[in-house]
Amino acid sequence: MNTPHRIRSSALAIITSGVIASTPAFAWQAEKITDGLVIPWGLAYIDDNSMLLTEKAGVIKHIDLKSGEQNTLFRLPNVWAKGQGGLLDITLSPFEEDKLYVTYSKDVDGEGVTTLASAIYKDDEVSNWQDVFVSKSRTDTGRHFGSRITFDDNHLYFSIGDRGDRDNGQNTLTHAGSILRLNADGSTPSDNPFTDNDKVLDEIWSFGHRNPQGLYYDFPSQKLWSIEHGPRGGDEINLIKAGANYGWPVTSHGKEYWGPISVGESETKEGIEAPKKVYIPSIAPGSLIVYQGEKYPELQGKLLAGALKLTHINIVTVNEQGEAIKEERILEDLGERIRDIETSPNGDIFFSTDNGNLYRLKK
Repeated sequence: MNTPHRIRSSALAIITSGVIASTPAFAWQAEKITDGLVIPWGLAYIDDNSMLLTEKAGVIKHIDLKSGEQNTLFRLPNVWAKGQGGLLDITLSPFEEDKLYVTYSKDVDGEGVTTLASAIYKDDEVSNWQDVFVSKSRTDTGRHFGSRITFDDNHLYFSIGDRGDRDNGQNTLTHAGSILRLNADGSTPSDNPFTDNDKVLDEIWSFGHRNPQGLYYDFPSQKLWSIEHGPRGGDEINLIKAGANYGWPVTSHGKEYWGPISVGESETKEGIEAPKKVYIPSIAPGSLIVYQGEKYPELQGKLLAGALKLTHINIVTVNEQGEAIKEERILEDLGERIRDIETSPNGDIFFSTDNGNLYRLKK
């Protein structure tokens, strides 16, 4: 398929006074690789020419990045594909050859539970499917499952939203509203921050999150970043620290859906980690990466997030302290809800949209 969609992108810069100022626009292209997908939620590269892709209804597909050909490999058992739930993220393991991980909402007695599973991908087949970690996050709502996966040198992290129950953000006896840190086999690392605290589940790395749908460990800086949905306004980029409380719903920059009333007690509070960037109005972030490649030198070291509500790729420049100092918005004219953004082994950027399209970013 591979048809170029030429668009003119606008750019926005945040200056120190907090005023948004325009910067000159430049041309980007979205080259369509394939279409007809059903909410392609997660992308994982096999190599520079092919990837695995999840459809939210519960399907894993193989995509040929040269021809756009799609091949269905696997249909998940017992997936709770309702509301925001379903088959979510996918990634290949950096620790074991031929192993992949996915997150999905598992059907447990008619309710959805954010779950980490693994399988073997070899010779264009997915086999040996098994749940690695079934979280304690069960509710009957179809909201706020998270859930992205990322790795540092030795561990796996994945995010879980508050499952539509605000109180879960500060309830550390549930995994909802948290970022978890696990060993590759699903067990708990002995140096997790709360392993000696019987009031906090051992797997929790940080808590006080609303719905973090972007999570990325940046190896050069050794920083763990997340991006999460606020309510009406108040989406956040957070620099994740072990044991930290990120405030939801005690602190928030957003408003209630039913009126112009602030959510929580305040925007910031002592003992609560403040976000590095806040979006008002909300962009509705669907994913997050830090670009570390050579194909797009102007993006080197910057954070890229897919925007669902405001339909663009959001680019944020951060300084060495992790403070956001500049924002740009590209591909706004594409007009599609951008779900997942990933970097290929050779540095290409591919992204999926809820319209069912897979694109390569080009200039």
